[in-house]
Amino acid sequence: MVRLMKLPIHNAPLETQPLLGVTQPDLETLLEQWGEKKFRAKQIVEWIYLHQVASIEEMTNLSKSLREKLTGTFHLFESHVLTESIATDGTRKLLLSWSDGQTTECVLIPGDNRRTACISTQVGCPVGCVFCASGLEGVKRNLNAGQIVEQVMRLKRLCEPEHRLSNVVFMGLGEPLANYDNTIAALRLINGCVGIGARKITVSTVGLPKQMRRLADEQLQFTLALSLHAPTDELRKQLIPWAEGVTIAELTDAAQHYFERTGREVTLEYVLLADVNDAPEHAKQVASICRKMRANVNLILYNPVPDLPYRRPTDAHARQFLTTLKDNGVNAHLRPSRGLDIDSACGQLRRRNEQESQSG
Repeated sequence: MVRLMKLPIHNAPLETQPLLGVTQPDLETLLEQWGEKKFRAKQIVEWIYLHQVASIEEMTNLSKSLREKLTGTFHLFESHVLTESIATDGTRKLLLSWSDGQTTECVLIPGDNRRTACISTQVGCPVGCVFCASGLEGVKRNLNAGQIVEQVMRLKRLCEPEHRLSNVVFMGLGEPLANYDNTIAALRLINGCVGIGARKITVSTVGLPKQMRRLADEQLQFTLALSLHAPTDELRKQLIPWAEGVTIAELTDAAQHYFERTGREVTLEYVLLADVNDAPEHAKQVASICRKMRANVNLILYNPVPDLPYRRPTDAHARQFLTTLKDNGVNAHLRPSRGLDIDSACGQLRRRNEQESQSG
């Protein structure tokens, strides 16, 4: 069953700042400037992340005057859920509208022993992968750290108390490492305040070597996923316009640097496109790349996008690709497809909503 809900929009005031993007030490500094006790910062953080209040007014152990100061300075939830879709497999996708009218997506993906939040870092995407809906209209702007964290908190509220949000993946709209400072700030908040373990958080990138090395030098324990999608520079440039300026060799060097600095194996993500990048020879070439670095491979069956010419390979063909990788010594997995009946691939729901708005 698929459920779609259209809801009215009540946006946060533009002049306030996102409270979800503020660290506890920064709150302590601000509260001291206001003449308040530092321990109030810990109370505020607990209200947000432990008690998951929906508004500052619900922080009842704070004085009325402090709540008024906070309300005049910050907003807690800036976005409004414009559309919610629920797939037959339990996947839930939110289309969020921000105070400037821009929209982004986030997805809650259920599993046997986990609940995963897939979140966005930009409005749209600058990469322009030819098979993806995310970048068809380009990128509008970056999301700030608070807006990134807000997606996690909205999805956390959807799955609790029945289930615990266990994983977060930065695999929604946008290129996280092209929004580096906000991404890092959000990562630290999700890890430190929301309480998601660093090893349960994955940052996906199309491949920005300089930023990959910078992330490695942070010496954090997050998982880095590299969107490879092709085993040769020539084919990769056809599929990913941003690949024009960087080679696979440069990416493998940066990925190996990440492993050496963090001890964390890099995941190579590979979307299988029928008759494009899914031949046995392609699998052997991917295996050759893996021998140059510490990596595992995550195969993804393409989720078709209307108006784009790319097709999803058969399950049997995908399993053969997987077998070829394993036969060549690669630690590889085929990711189960989720949410096919709710446009769950990146950018699809947002694009459909914009098309409906323009036609209506």
